Amino acid sequence: QVQLVESGGGLVQAGGSLRLSCAASGDTFSNYVMGWVRQAPGKEREFVAGIRWSSGRTSYADSVKGRFAISRDNAKNTVYLQMNSLKPEDSAVYYCAARTTGRSEYKNWGQGTQVTVSS
Repeated sequence: QVQLVESGGGLVQAGGSLRLSCAASGDTFSNYVMGWVRQAPGKEREFVAGIRWSSGRTSYADSVKGRFAISRDNAKNTVYLQMNSLKPEDSAVYYCAARTTGRSEYKNWGQGTQVTVSS
């Protein structure tokens, strides 16, 4: 069974940086898309970034493009989200998620890690 565990969240000042990690287990993930999704209080979940495990192809929400970068280490089965130039509106719980390439909905979710950006 696929399991995802996030880490790396915390408190940072506006303009600062954080790197989130997602340790993935339970599959080879060769046919998976891994993603980061965030949710702030009172708001809907928002797609942040995604990466196709096999090819490394990435996609980003317009709101984070140029500031965030998603990557993966195949040997470590770990996905990262490097977040730079953080803004208060980036504050949210960040979830690592996984889906197969043949589906549009993320099936597997981590527990989430809190990111708080102060002004």
